[in-house]
Amino acid sequence: MVCIHSEIDEMKDILTITTLNDYIFCPISIYYHNILNDLATESYYSDSQVKGKNAHQSIDQKTYSTSNNVLQGIDVYSDKYHITGKIDLYYKDTKTLSERKKKIVTIYDGYVFQLYGQYFGMIEQGYEVEKLQFHSIDDNKTYNLKLPEEDPDMKKKFEQVIWDINHFNVNSYHPVNENKCRNCIYTYICAESLYDE
Repeated sequence: MVCIHSEIDEMKDILTITTLNDYIFCPISIYYHNILNDLATESYYSDSQVKGKNAHQSIDQKTYSTSNNVLQGIDVYSDKYHITGKIDLYYKDTKTLSERKKKIVTIYDGYVFQLYGQYFGMIEQGYEVEKLQFHSIDDNKTYNLKLPEEDPDMKKKFEQVIWDINHFNVNSYHPVNENKCRNCIYTYICAESLYDE
């Protein structure tokens, strides 16, 4: 594993928090996402992505709660990691940062890294965050997550992914997981896709 702690501070490209999850799913998907970014999302989003976005509307429109205790959908930025994005929910009274997903079956590393990105952005903006959690909307389950300082191995993986993204060479990437290609919304335009219907 590459030692990246000193190199993170030298990075100049600003990444979006969602890129962390996208990169883990498939590095080349970021390339296709950027190409299609200006198209109407309904022209290429899968049914599950549309449902996920619809379930997330109350956060995006900041109508989830009227309580002054709840911050929703605020912009965050981490200067240390050069990542930016939006949080889902931050509960001031419990100092809890919460990420909502339509339905959580497995907590993937990409989910964790997105929440870490939000966490570091909040901390650098002066918020106190003592708890991290995921909330599965469909089954109303909450999953607690250790803070990055409490899980040094996962924090190293988070930092490694950022380093990998910033040093990724699209010309040298070849997918190895046909199942990911099968479930990728870009499989029909991807020259490297392993899935051929």
